[in-house]
Amino acid sequence: MAIAVMTHAPTQPTTVDYATLTPAAQDTFDRLMEQADITASATEYEALMTAAIAITGIGRPRYNEIFKCACPCTCPVIFDADDPDAHVIEESGGYNLGRLQCPTCADQHRTTDEQ
Repeated sequence: MAIAVMTHAPTQPTTVDYATLTPAAQDTFDRLMEQADITASATEYEALMTAAIAITGIGRPRYNEIFKCACPCTCPVIFDADDPDAHVIEESGGYNLGRLQCPTCADQHRTTDEQ
């Protein structure tokens, strides 16, 4: 008789609620995202995103980019910027980070850049 044993690797979340981060982690996350937005160095951008990802505990995003939902409903979700269901509200406009709506908000109340 053969017995199959399956082990389950620990999984990391694909989204994180910003409000569940400690105040210190929120401050650090905000600073890292602000710096990532204005840096001209691709290497520095990668490092800043890697640090922001580490703070949130979010699973490894496909292209090492995360965003906090920019929905006017003040959604606190941090998510993989490459999520195919995310919605672009505003292009980056000369900076590195545009404004994206998380997949849930995009599905429930899609926003345009005029709103």
